[in-house]
Amino acid sequence: MKVSSLSRPAIEGLFLVFFSSVTFSAPELSFRLDEGRNLNSFTRDGAIAAHLLLRSGTDPRILVGFPAGNSGVGLWFAETDKPVTWTLIGSPKPVTLNDAKGRPLRGIEAEATVDAPSLRTRGAVLSSIRVLRDYEARVPAPNETFTAPVLKDKHITWARDRLDDTAGYRLDIEVLGDEKITAVPVPLSGAIDANAPPSASVANTASVQISGGAGGKLRLRITALTGEPPLTPLSAASLITPLSRPAIEGLSPRSREVLTYLSYREKYLAGSWRFDTYFGRDTLMSVMLLSPVLQPEAVERGIGAVLDRLAPNGEVAHEEDIGEFAILRNAKENRGRIPTPIYDYGMVDDDFMLAPLVAQELLDNPAGRARAATFLASKNAAGTRVGDSLVHNFDWVVKRTAAFAADPVATKLVSIKDGRKTGQWRDSEEGLGRGRFAYDVNVALVPAALEAIDRLTRSKLLDGYLNADQRGTLLKAGAQAQVWSQKAAPFFVVRIPADRAKSAIAEYSKSVGVDATAPLAAVRGATIDFNALSLDVSGKPVPVMNSDDGFVLLLTKPTADQLERAAEAVSRPFPAGLATPVGMLVANPVFAATDVQARFTNTAYHGTVVWSWQQALMAAGLDRQLARTDLSPELRGRLRLAHRTLWGAVEANEKLRASELWTWSFDKGCYRAEAFGARRTDVDESNAAQLWSTVFLALMSPKEVVKAEPCVAH
Repeated sequence: MKVSSLSRPAIEGLFLVFFSSVTFSAPELSFRLDEGRNLNSFTRDGAIAAHLLLRSGTDPRILVGFPAGNSGVGLWFAETDKPVTWTLIGSPKPVTLNDAKGRPLRGIEAEATVDAPSLRTRGAVLSSIRVLRDYEARVPAPNETFTAPVLKDKHITWARDRLDDTAGYRLDIEVLGDEKITAVPVPLSGAIDANAPPSASVANTASVQISGGAGGKLRLRITALTGEPPLTPLSAASLITPLSRPAIEGLSPRSREVLTYLSYREKYLAGSWRFDTYFGRDTLMSVMLLSPVLQPEAVERGIGAVLDRLAPNGEVAHEEDIGEFAILRNAKENRGRIPTPIYDYGMVDDDFMLAPLVAQELLDNPAGRARAATFLASKNAAGTRVGDSLVHNFDWVVKRTAAFAADPVATKLVSIKDGRKTGQWRDSEEGLGRGRFAYDVNVALVPAALEAIDRLTRSKLLDGYLNADQRGTLLKAGAQAQVWSQKAAPFFVVRIPADRAKSAIAEYSKSVGVDATAPLAAVRGATIDFNALSLDVSGKPVPVMNSDDGFVLLLTKPTADQLERAAEAVSRPFPAGLATPVGMLVANPVFAATDVQARFTNTAYHGTVVWSWQQALMAAGLDRQLARTDLSPELRGRLRLAHRTLWGAVEANEKLRASELWTWSFDKGCYRAEAFGARRTDVDESNAAQLWSTVFLALMSPKEVVKAEPCVAH
């Protein structure tokens, strides 16, 4: 049976190549972000970038993700009788070596101990991060990616070429000290019994036992490498403007390091380890929020990455399949084993984010405005001018939104695409509460895009890129924006009578195990008003309170009623609102049916959990609205309270700020923040490093905040 594209002698020959050609140097960037049971160490040095994750607990694993090709190597161990803990010795070192065919492999070497007398491997995967993500979720790895371990002296090595016979991947575990390694016969198969415990699962490689550690500990040297083409890093100095750099370095070094690690000339990465590649929405929102502190070229790199991946009809790409995942998919779809990227255009929100960012940069930012003509005339690798690509998207946006502007009924709003349950940032199956028309898309993003297109068209910057038909289309954007701004929002308003609200809050508080005293006291007036998460197929609101008012505050000029609803939702304590000492929740189903409540828990990816970037979005939106001069003193006071309440929770949980999301527990009157994915009930695992969680670098907290409860723990 073929287990690798390299023969066993070739694999064993790698030992000689390996030990004769390893080079070490101090990395340019090295930092740690430990979260829950995951120890995360990041290294970047020139063409080398790697994220080492060591998972403690009863389900230990070693995983290394590489931005190059969105690739990775992972080793899963069988379930242990009791929890084990990893300790990293020093920092990983960047490594470069040549494989048996003389091709460069790049990665890291690290030493670690684990307090276990023995470990038995369950499976090893060397491939795309997408394959590793699936394997972690108990989806079998493709048969063609299987490779058996080679045992030699005290080394266990998994190595193979990429599926198109180019340089591939390598994971070497060297056992240090008196430990020994032995092979344990396990059938080579990709089949995994989803109902079996990890120790009983059939692995995709022969199993190996490591045992005999002194003092009940094992000490290992881990070398992880990829042959995927490297990305070109953007340095911290080329990212952040000189005026803002000292303040940023002193305020949040962790976020600055994460931003640097995720920033490349070719693209920004969405997050690590699980999303080590381009995501359109993440790029656009991150650059938009970070733009006050970014160098103009850094902003243009983000816009350019999006334009390079536009669909023929002008839609923005959500995600890309690259590297070996592209090879697997191309082969499956009968195009052969070729690495040609494949782009996903299934989302609808990112299509409307491009225009607001471009208008902000080319019209409102003096530095961007000075470079506008040159930027628009610049060309990508295919020879397409930036201005032509932008017009392509703008033309699509105006045409896509014309139906509602002509006949403003709910069912003519922008829907998620047919056959899908996802279409915007809440891209888990239940994220929109099974609705079809998302609040953020229709009330914020569409009118903001149309207004931005109108401004750009009238600025004359696009004149050299418009034909007569396109000009006629884009000149309709302003009138359409007015209709959307006035007519879309009312469809989403939900009003709950006070008596019914109190009853629902008391009952729901009991069901989720939190104290209802403060939430009940926060119910004032005849009703609780909020904006629905989405509308169902018939246009009926899905009554889940949510954080997406942040888009409205940042991108539009909301009415006093809209501002009132947003401020109250942010200020009221959960479950009367979204405020908790661990942060602003992104969803609250207190007024929804019980079956909906059961799908929006604190173990759900978009349930009653905290997403870092959503707090930043809301903070930036409140900043923008508080700068207005047309607000009443009463309304301004409510917005300030919302601002101070939000920032109080943000500052209380500063250690989690760079993370993707987190959850909570409640005990003895206290909320406690917990890493998402640390508990077996959590549906997924969060990224320790997330691009759009770094946007706090462009924000300043108010002088006074409403401090979160002192019992909050991490």
